Amino acid sequence: MLSETYQQPTITVTFLGTGTSSGVPMIGCDCAVCTSTNKADNRLRSSILVQSATTTFIIDTTPDFRYQMLRINNKKLDAVLYTHAHKDHVAGLDDVRAYNYFQEKDMPLYATEFTLKQIQSEFYYAFSEKKYPGVPQLTLHIIKNESFFIGDIKIIPILVWHHQMMVFGYRIGNFTYITDANRIEESELEKIRGTEVLVLNALRKEKHISHFTFQEAIDIANVIKPSKTYFTHISHQLGLHDAINNELPPNIRLAYDGLVCTI
Repeated sequence: MLSETYQQPTITVTFLGTGTSSGVPMIGCDCAVCTSTNKADNRLRSSILVQSATTTFIIDTTPDFRYQMLRINNKKLDAVLYTHAHKDHVAGLDDVRAYNYFQEKDMPLYATEFTLKQIQSEFYYAFSEKKYPGVPQLTLHIIKNESFFIGDIKIIPILVWHHQMMVFGYRIGNFTYITDANRIEESELEKIRGTEVLVLNALRKEKHISHFTFQEAIDIANVIKPSKTYFTHISHQLGLHDAINNELPPNIRLAYDGLVCTI
């Protein structure tokens, strides 16, 4: 539950990408989703931009990070917050160099110690003693399963399981974002209760080893009962955006690239 003494600022959340690790369309696929002319069926890899009046940060730097920032013409970025270290969530980190240049400061990264170690290994050249000119300038901030702030925005981690891997989702005021999960323990579910907008991964209808299925995500939404639920990290296997929305109640929708929510 959120502290009664802290007043969360109004935040705006922009969905930069809502697709799974392969994106949609998937390379080489001619299925109905991958060949759809509906823009909502075109999904970059999953991430969001969070903004208050004074603070702007992104959750995850996907392989599409550069294009995602260009697509919304984003000029300001105060920090990067990571869910975990899988490639589809970190691979675009190198492109924070542009923000280093124009903002004339390092980019703070917030993640678990394990995730930061993976990033240091993946982007070793940014952490070497003698850096090549133009490499990303980064500062590392270890987070644990306890609340912290980025600027004026309070963030509460939600520990979830991605098969056998611990991943962080995040509650930000009355907004909760969970991607890459297939299990949430009851103690962590308690942190989500009362949220107004819930975002969950819903990969496909068939069972998957490390992601919630469509029905499993619906079941969690029905337990939490937020005012609105959006599904993200969607595979081309789930189906056409409009057709799947027609199977859902009005308070549960598929997210789509470019969706903006103010909470």
